[in-house]
Amino acid sequence: MNFVFPTFLFALTAVAIPIIIHLFNFRKFKKIAFTNVRFIKEVKRDTQSKSRLKHLLVLLMRILAVCFLVFAFAQPYIPVAKNAVVESERAVSIYVDNSFSMDAVGKNGTLLEQAKNKAGEIAKAYKPSDKFQLLTNDFEARHQRLMNREEFLQQLDEVKSSPSTKNVSEILSRQDETVNSAHAKKPLAYLLSDFQKTMADLDKIKLDTALSIRFVPFESQKISNVFIDSCWFSSPVRKVNETIHLLARIKNYSNETVENIPVKLLINGTQKSPGSVTIPANNSVIDTLSFTLSETGWQDGLISIADHPVTFDDNYFFSFEIATQLNILCINGEKENAYLHALYGKDSSFIFKNSSEKQIDYSGFNSNNLIILNELNTISSGLIQELNKYIRKGGSLIVFPAADINQSSYNDLMQMLGCNNFGNLQSTSMKVGKINLDDDVYKEVFTKLNDNLDLPVVSKHYSFTKNTKTTEQPLLTLENGESFLSKYSVEKGKVYLSSIPLNKDFSNFVQHAIFVPTFFKIALLSVTNNRLSYTIGRDETFDYDKMQLTGDNVFHLVNKELSFDVIPEHRMANNIYSIFVHNQIKSAGNYHLSSDNKSLATYSFNYDRKESDLKCYTPSELEDLAAQYHINNAEIIKSDLPSMSKQLAQLESGIQLWKYCIIFALIFFAVEELLLRLWR
Repeated sequence: MNFVFPTFLFALTAVAIPIIIHLFNFRKFKKIAFTNVRFIKEVKRDTQSKSRLKHLLVLLMRILAVCFLVFAFAQPYIPVAKNAVVESERAVSIYVDNSFSMDAVGKNGTLLEQAKNKAGEIAKAYKPSDKFQLLTNDFEARHQRLMNREEFLQQLDEVKSSPSTKNVSEILSRQDETVNSAHAKKPLAYLLSDFQKTMADLDKIKLDTALSIRFVPFESQKISNVFIDSCWFSSPVRKVNETIHLLARIKNYSNETVENIPVKLLINGTQKSPGSVTIPANNSVIDTLSFTLSETGWQDGLISIADHPVTFDDNYFFSFEIATQLNILCINGEKENAYLHALYGKDSSFIFKNSSEKQIDYSGFNSNNLIILNELNTISSGLIQELNKYIRKGGSLIVFPAADINQSSYNDLMQMLGCNNFGNLQSTSMKVGKINLDDDVYKEVFTKLNDNLDLPVVSKHYSFTKNTKTTEQPLLTLENGESFLSKYSVEKGKVYLSSIPLNKDFSNFVQHAIFVPTFFKIALLSVTNNRLSYTIGRDETFDYDKMQLTGDNVFHLVNKELSFDVIPEHRMANNIYSIFVHNQIKSAGNYHLSSDNKSLATYSFNYDRKESDLKCYTPSELEDLAAQYHINNAEIIKSDLPSMSKQLAQLESGIQLWKYCIIFALIFFAVEELLLRLWR
């Protein structure tokens, strides 16, 4: 047992007053004459015995009455929480989880509505003079301060579901920062949530132990959800009037198999290839959706299913571009290459340009999908620097060496890009021995390979010095295991190294049937494929380099269906615009980047799928985790108790005993009065 005002216990010295009164009885006795002295002695003995007992009982009643009066003023209580009772002003931070998972149904409606009701009860359990903070996943600016109870309850009514998600460690860190700014004694932090396992990172909590943490978990009646997790294309190359295969991963987070879930695919608002899937319990399937397109340009996509009650993840938006033409720049040494011109220059799918190494327009590099170095004897330092920038930003480069190269200049470029270095010229004649059919360059090129396939013959070639750290993927390999044509990934871009120039003196490669599909596919793969979608709630950034703003024109992100139009922040560096969203997008959909009322590109945004996994920690599991990670200042409060205010009052003030003290004091005073009046 503890006391709120222990200094009042000094008043127990008042017990000395009734003791002194009883020790020094100043009453004067009257003398009465009796005829029989023997009889008087017997009466005296009997009267003294009874009087002594009566006086002791009265003294005891007075002592007890005084003691319990003092106890009542000292306010004794039996502590329930780990912290002592604080009578000064409190700072209380209450986090209400308003993520989409809180739309699940509990015993008394949605979990979000239950959490809001309990948050109101918590606020009412404290004094009106206490200060409160309301915190949600949105981390709104108006919620980053303490307020009075009336304002808190008003803002609590305005809380709505949000696509934003935050981890427990982030939430507690923000709460700790706010309540500590008030310099209040024993600050409190409440977390009202379903405590999904994807967000409850209790192992990362690092806070001042002065902050008392109280978890209030909510449990839904049924934990089940079917949702679209992601999608991707089976091939990086997409062309008009050809079948395109889109793969979608659909997950089932429930303990029951779901059968024949309808799956819809819409491209530019037109439904394509409807279907259905059956998904085993707690598993996922990958569904293939096939379609064809007749027009180039940007395409708006949507995959949709129907699943209740959690519906935020039933739609998955995506977008992609089918390029009208590909820009290819060929930088030539002594002369242009007739084979490259025949491959790219006469095909309407490509815009093929030749340039002398002495007349290179570096400013136009970013407008090209593919750059070819054709038989340069020496690669200048300026060209090396510009190629490095171009490739790392997503460009593709093919290098055909000259018959006599300056190895030092070539290897300066190779080292900067992290590729294998050019070695000596080898004059041994041999054939190409292997094709890497697993690479995107040769996928769907061959239906079947014969064992006796006739491959190109090489009479001379450059060897390569292997580097330990390289991303080399051999495409064509010689019989002796050396590389004939290899691919390297360099950040966002690709580099293709040939061990020969396109010269008949080195090989019959240019006359072989494999030459055309190889470099035709490399050109198609040079298209920079933007991400199919972005995630709402993350500070996403994307690049755009297809045009330059002029005059007062600015970029707009537009979604007409949602009546959404914002001007995003943009910065330009090296003729590339970096566009910053800054969490301005709150609803899933396809958003069009435009300028001067012209649509330039499409970017798709989806809700975070972290919320789709409805597996949550139970109250007992939270207790175990708090003990495991030594969060000694945390307590678990059950949300299903009928009176949250009563439970919190006990946590804050303990079990109050002062009322009982007053009752006992009155009882002892009454007993004293009865003894004095009735005991004759």
